[in-house]
Amino acid sequence: MRNAALLSLILAALPCAAVAKMPVVVELYTAQGCGSCGAADAYLAKLAEQPGVLVLTFPVDYWDYLGWSDTFAKPEFADRQKAYVAKLSLREPYTPQVVVDGQLQATGLKTEHIESLVKEAAHARHNPPDIKFIAGGRRVDVGSGHAPAGGADVWLIRYDPREQDVAVKSGDNRGQTIVQKNVVREMARLGAWKGRPRAYKLPAPGEDGLKTVIVVQQAHGGRILGLAEQKS
Repeated sequence: MRNAALLSLILAALPCAAVAKMPVVVELYTAQGCGSCGAADAYLAKLAEQPGVLVLTFPVDYWDYLGWSDTFAKPEFADRQKAYVAKLSLREPYTPQVVVDGQLQATGLKTEHIESLVKEAAHARHNPPDIKFIAGGRRVDVGSGHAPAGGADVWLIRYDPREQDVAVKSGDNRGQTIVQKNVVREMARLGAWKGRPRAYKLPAPGEDGLKTVIVVQQAHGGRILGLAEQKS
C-alpha cells in the first residue's frame, strides 16, 4: 500500500505535457469585385480573432471582368476552390463561400450557419501527424500517421495577418472600402504524404511580415488532416 501511494505521489508530481489542439481552418473565397462579399469579409475578419480558429482569405479572380481587378487574387486560389466544388458535389464555384476544415461549406453571408460548422469541426476527433519546422524554417518534417485513400498533399500557405483596407474604384463595389484580414499571399504544394515520415524543403518567403502555415490535406480538396504554424 505504501509503495502504491508513493508511486501515485510521484506520478502526480510529474509535469503533464499539454497537447495543442489543432485550430479549425476556415477558408473564405471572396473577391473585391463581388457586390455581396463585403459583409462576409468583415465578418470573417472578426472571426479571425476567435481563439482556436484560423481564417484564411483566398481572393479569386473570376469576377475581374465586372470592372475591378482584385488586388490580391491569384488563379491558383480559384483552382483550389474548384477542387472543393468537385469534392463537395457543388454545381459551380461562388462567392462569398466558406469552407471549414476542408469538408464543410456554407455561403459567407450565413454567419449563424458558419458558427455552427466551426463548433462542429472543433468537436471532431483528430489524430494529426507531427509537423515540425527544422533548420530555422527552411525545412518542415511531417511524421507518420493514417493517410486517407488516395493519399494527402502537403501545402505551404503564407498569409498576411494584418487587416487590409482596399478602396475599390470601379465595378459593383465602386466607392466602397473592403476590409480583409489574413489574406493568403503565397501558396505552394510541397509534395505528397502517404502516412510515412517525410521532409519537405520550404521556399524563402517572397514578402516580409507573412505568417507561414503547413497544411496536410486529403488530396484534391479534401479533409484537413493536420496543421502547424511557424512561430515568429
